[in-house]
Amino acid sequence: MRGVFLDTLTMQLDELDTSAFETSLDHWDFFETTSPEQVAERIASAEVVVTNKVVLDRALIEGAANLELICVCATGTNNVDLAAAEERGIPVRNVEGYAGASVPQHAMAMLLALATRLHQYDADVKNGRWSESPVFCRLDYPVMELAGKTAGIIGYGNLGQGTAALFKALGMQVLVAESFTGTEHAGRTSLKELLAQSDVISLHCPLTEQTDRLVDAAFLQNMKPGALLVNTARGGLVDEAALAAALRSGKLGGAALDVLSVEPPPSDHPLLDGDIPNLLITPHSAWISREARQRLLDGVTANITAL
Repeated sequence: MRGVFLDTLTMQLDELDTSAFETSLDHWDFFETTSPEQVAERIASAEVVVTNKVVLDRALIEGAANLELICVCATGTNNVDLAAAEERGIPVRNVEGYAGASVPQHAMAMLLALATRLHQYDADVKNGRWSESPVFCRLDYPVMELAGKTAGIIGYGNLGQGTAALFKALGMQVLVAESFTGTEHAGRTSLKELLAQSDVISLHCPLTEQTDRLVDAAFLQNMKPGALLVNTARGGLVDEAALAAALRSGKLGGAALDVLSVEPPPSDHPLLDGDIPNLLITPHSAWISREARQRLLDGVTANITAL
């Protein structure tokens, strides 16, 4: 069988043990990146296609005559036309749980940076402001002590649960939002009540029709004044213009994002303006520990060998 991996650059395969993956099929074609115009040709003769973020739409799936399996080298499958694959009887397999340690760690780091204004104080020291201080310390930015505060978790799968455990270790009370699927869970909190009570909101839900731009102007207005927002899930969960406005107005105390709606973002992205206070952005790097990437590759291999 022949396989093609369309975007290996997202995985840095040279840092990983690829032996089991490479022997899972008779032949592999590897491409660091694949543009939309190149996809059809590259998957034309493949039985197995592995993609991280390269889009496989209906036309591409219908045009790949030999296709027997689509492996998404990620948890989210929103880059694949699932209905088109199902109509052709082609299974689409993702990998869950591989970032269960790295993403909560990143969410915790971002929250700590926001609460302590770590990034702003660090920048000021390097720009000479501490050297100019008339006293031994600087008190330019307010610091939030997290112990005793309330954190709201939206999305309570593997990553949400892992993040909640770390927040609890800081001495925070954790509220979990009701499921968007309508499934009832004991002890969950309505979104309205969660927004009203939480000093910190951390997003861990998938991007669906129900959650698209979940964090809009109304959502932000209903958050506690001065609250913090952390998003390590999907950029499309947030109305980015509304977020910029909430930060500039001071309604929101700060935001930390590992994801944006367009990645990589254009230079004129509304959240890349330098005048937005207490905004921390990392380049979709919460999942990239070597350990997490190895678990992800091993999960893809398991999906292929189970075919």
